[in-house]
Amino acid sequence: MEAIKVRGVRKVFGRTVALDNLDLTVAEGEVHGFLGPNGAGKSTTIRALLGQLRVDAGKATIFGLDCWSQSVAAHRRLAYVPGDVALWPGLTGGASIDVLGRLHGGADPQRRRELIERFELDPTKRTRTYSKGNRQKVALIAALSTAADLYLFDEPTSGLDPIMEEVFQQCVRELKDHGRTVLLSSHILSEVEALCDRVSIIRHGAVIRSGTLADLRSHTLTRVAAVTRRPLSGLDQLHDLVDLSVTARPDGTHVSFRAGPDALAESVARVAAADPASLTVQPPSLDELFLTNYRSDVASSVTEGAVP
Repeated sequence: MEAIKVRGVRKVFGRTVALDNLDLTVAEGEVHGFLGPNGAGKSTTIRALLGQLRVDAGKATIFGLDCWSQSVAAHRRLAYVPGDVALWPGLTGGASIDVLGRLHGGADPQRRRELIERFELDPTKRTRTYSKGNRQKVALIAALSTAADLYLFDEPTSGLDPIMEEVFQQCVRELKDHGRTVLLSSHILSEVEALCDRVSIIRHGAVIRSGTLADLRSHTLTRVAAVTRRPLSGLDQLHDLVDLSVTARPDGTHVSFRAGPDALAESVARVAAADPASLTVQPPSLDELFLTNYRSDVASSVTEGAVP
C-alpha cells in the first residue's frame, strides 16, 4: 500500500487553478522530495492531504484513508510541520511542544528531551520571545517526538541556521532507518538531494517529473573536464555532446563539454585515450535537474501553444 496516493486531483479558487489533474505517489518507508517554485501548488497539495480543503475532483489518500472523509483516522498516522509556525505567545516553548505533541497523538518524553537538546532550544522561554528559527524548532521537536507513520514537512528548516539544518537532516535519516515515510517540500535543493529517495517536480498544479535522482539524471547532461597530455580527436563528431571547448596550452590540452547519456561513455573513453593528467566527471546537481526540467517544460508549453 502506498503511504500517499493522489490521483487526478483538481482544486480551483475562483479563476485560479491551484491543482490541475495532480498525480502523486509516495511509497511507504521512502523520503520523497516535493519541488516547485512559489505558487506551483505544493502547499495546496499538502493542505489537501491534511484534509484542510476539499478537492473539486480526483482523490487523495493516506495509507488508503480518504484525506477528506476519513481525515481524523488519517491524522492519527501523520505529523505535520509547516514553514511558518504560529505559536501561543503566552506559553513557554516546552508547553507549546506538549500541546502540539498531543495534537499529533502524544510525544515520547525521552525523545522530547533528546530533541530539545539536539536542537539547542530553551523550553522555559515564552514563545513571544522566540525568533522564527526557534518557533520552527518547537514544531519540529513536537512532530519528531511522536511515532507517526508519515511526516509531512512543508519548508521545515525555514529560519534555521546551517547547523540546525544538519540536525534536521540527521533526524530524517533516523526516521527512514525506522521505516517511516517522509514527504519533504523544500526550497533547499541540497537538502532534498541529501535526503530523498525520489523526487517529484510540480508546475502549475501538476507533477511534470517524478523519479529517483538517477532516473532524472539519465535524461540530462553530465559535465566533463580534463587536461590531456596528447591531442584529442573525434569528440566533435559525437552526437549528444554540447558546449565542447578544446584549447591547447603549455601544460596540455584543456577540454570541457557536457555529454548526454548516448555520448557519455564514448566521450570519456576518447579523453582517457589521450592520456589525461586530470579528469573530472560531474553529474548534474539537483539544482540543474530542477532548472532543466522546469525550463524544458516551459519551452515545450510555449511551443505547443504557438500558432504556426
